[in-house]
Amino acid sequence: QVQLVESGGGLVQPGGSLKLSCAASGSIFRIDDMAWHRQGSGKQRELVARINIGDSTNYADSVKGRFTISRDNTKNTVYLQMNNLKPEDTAVYYCYADIQRSRYFARRDYWGQGTQVTVSS
Repeated sequence: QVQLVESGGGLVQPGGSLKLSCAASGSIFRIDDMAWHRQGSGKQRELVARINIGDSTNYADSVKGRFTISRDNTKNTVYLQMNNLKPEDTAVYYCYADIQRSRYFARRDYWGQGTQVTVSS
């Protein structure tokens, strides 16, 4: 079985920084896209940032210049460095990965359980 486990959420003041981590574990042959999504209270889940296996990235307009996504393929881990945080960044952040468990399995989507980020003074 494959699991994604997030860490690094918490409470931070406006203008502060946090770094989220998400480690994939289990039987893994290949990980293609990895991403972070978020869902604020009463809002739909939205894409925050995505990184592919070649390290190409894309970001939501609302976080460009403030957030940086990266990955360590030796650790099957994706990170989200969040700087200059704003109250509107408050949400549950979910890790996503497109994983192939073996050469005999099809790729499928996996999600983490979510980690709360609260930006407040």
